[in-house]
Amino acid sequence: MSTYTQEHTRTDQMNTLKPVFKALVIGGLVGAGVMLFLAPQSGRKMRANIQKKTDELRERTTDTLKDAVSQVKSRGNHLKEDARDKADDLQKQGVDTLIEQLDRIAAAVEAGKKALKSYR
Repeated sequence: MSTYTQEHTRTDQMNTLKPVFKALVIGGLVGAGVMLFLAPQSGRKMRANIQKKTDELRERTTDTLKDAVSQVKSRGNHLKEDARDKADDLQKQGVDTLIEQLDRIAAAVEAGKKALKSYR
């Protein structure tokens, strides 16, 4: 996989994660705002509920973020393994090509030696 493709893939992955994080934050803020306006409670109860909801949102966000980081790491490791495999394949192809060329050169040298002997 080329470097351009790897960078493009990483960019695509990050672009797909951004809306998830934005949706979590916006959803949490909207929920908290709606709760403030619709909650017919005392200030003390409202503050306790806000704190509780904030903690829940923080927990969900942390869990989601941990999952996303885990997925990104997994994909990164997969890409790294693919790149290593391709590099190994290219190296083997290069060695095989070099051996073929050396065999051709050796054959040409032998043919040249034979031609020189027959010429003398």
